[in-house]
Amino acid sequence: MEDLALLGFGPDGWGKVLVQAGLMTLAVSVAAFVVGLALGTLIAWGRVSGGGVARALAHGYTAVMRGVPEILVIYLFYFGGRQVVTAVGTALGFPGPFDISGFMAGMLAIGLISGANQAEVLRGAWQAVPKGTIEAGRVVGMSRFTLFRRVIAPQALVTALPGLGNQWQSVIKESALVSVTGLVETMRQVSVAAGTTQEHFLFYAAGAAIYLAITTLSDQLFRLAERHSLRGHQQGGM
Repeated sequence: MEDLALLGFGPDGWGKVLVQAGLMTLAVSVAAFVVGLALGTLIAWGRVSGGGVARALAHGYTAVMRGVPEILVIYLFYFGGRQVVTAVGTALGFPGPFDISGFMAGMLAIGLISGANQAEVLRGAWQAVPKGTIEAGRVVGMSRFTLFRRVIAPQALVTALPGLGNQWQSVIKESALVSVTGLVETMRQVSVAAGTTQEHFLFYAAGAAIYLAITTLSDQLFRLAERHSLRGHQQGGM
């Protein structure tokens, strides 16, 4: 019982900081996923509808991001980002050194990695849209943007939701790597708590419970969104 009291919200408990760390994990994950979704959409467009140069760039980006270890990308952004920002600031007449936060480095790094993976999900969903539907939109004079917004995106999203849900789960787990930057998220906080109290099993189990709670709730939300989108799609088809 005394060990469990360490997880409480009393004067000797770590409950409050663990909750705050869990919220930080969620914040990094959401930001990274949104960045990845924006990039993934752009890359998927380049792979499906872009010209030769766009396709080559999109393919190269996907190959690099999916082939380089996630931890290395985070290190490049965190340590290399400082040098780049300082160099740019010095060139513009602003003396450095400049810093880049662990949140920003982690969010951008995981977002870029997720973007490459989400691009493949979105590309498959895009290609699953019936060609006749797309041609019909072109016949009535829709612009490329209008066609994407009103025809392609709604139908592709229904197909892509399960894959995007899997990518979201991956982003949550990859956010644990951001602890190497010193950002106090779940992994970092449970490591500190375990080292301070020497209750390693207790706090690492608590960390696992936090990740499991986030992923389980997220999975339910994605399932609800998937059922809702399928219902709307079926009603639209009728």
